[in-house]
Amino acid sequence: MRIQKMIIGFGLVLTALSMNLTASPPGVAAPGVAAPGVPAPDVAPAKPTAFRGWAFDTCQTQSTDTMRRWRDSKYRAVGVYYGGRGRACKKQPHLNHDWTRAVQRMGWRVLPVYVGSQSPCVIAKNKQHVRMGKYPWQQGRNEARDAVRAAKAIGVRQDSPLYLDMEAYTYKQKACASTTLAFVRSWDREVRRLGYVPGFYSSADAGVRHMEAARRAGVRDLPSVMWFARWHTKPGLYGEPALASDAWRPARRIHQYAGNKKERHGGRTLVIDRNLMHAPVARIS
Repeated sequence: MRIQKMIIGFGLVLTALSMNLTASPPGVAAPGVAAPGVPAPDVAPAKPTAFRGWAFDTCQTQSTDTMRRWRDSKYRAVGVYYGGRGRACKKQPHLNHDWTRAVQRMGWRVLPVYVGSQSPCVIAKNKQHVRMGKYPWQQGRNEARDAVRAAKAIGVRQDSPLYLDMEAYTYKQKACASTTLAFVRSWDREVRRLGYVPGFYSSADAGVRHMEAARRAGVRDLPSVMWFARWHTKPGLYGEPALASDAWRPARRIHQYAGNKKERHGGRTLVIDRNLMHAPVARIS
């Protein structure tokens, strides 16, 4: 995950409330609205397996030999980019059902990351060719189905989290924010319907602030787990300024606190992003 940092100023809640956050697409009933600051009922996760500890993610899924060597590190969970049209490392020769079974036997927990269509106002130039289109609700539903199919293909069972990677975007642009939120909500709803737990990864000062504003506005169909990227800071789960202290807890947060860091363990060097987590991990069949 490559996050371009943003500095977001004053006016978060007012902006959120002005974006027609509770609007549903044609043919879909309007969602119920909870009291401000209270999570909507469908934000609660299913019955996933949670892990608390250190995790890393890297673009290319590593061989089982490298994963065995990296047992010398402090990490015990690994982010895996398993699908999506926006995935940077599309060829993943090591990633299959045998791999997930093998690393699970070694004691690794797996965080499945799906990099689908990106926001219309995504900042990173290398993601602008996969921006979502004019029908975000339908597109979100279709990509959720693809995410579940791809997860099943590598042995990820129901009640597992699937983390939607939404790279940093200028969420204060109202039309863009509305489109992006519709996509995310539709993706979340369909992932839940199919028996999985929708997670969300983004910059703390972009997508995460956007989701928090929606939560405060009482919007439903939001992610069950929040994976926030704030680099150049100490790892911590519950001191993130973009999130209310009572939001997305317990066991529903991941902090990516450093990126593009070179580490060597067991004689193998990787460039990784570092994470502290207390959140659901995949159940492998």
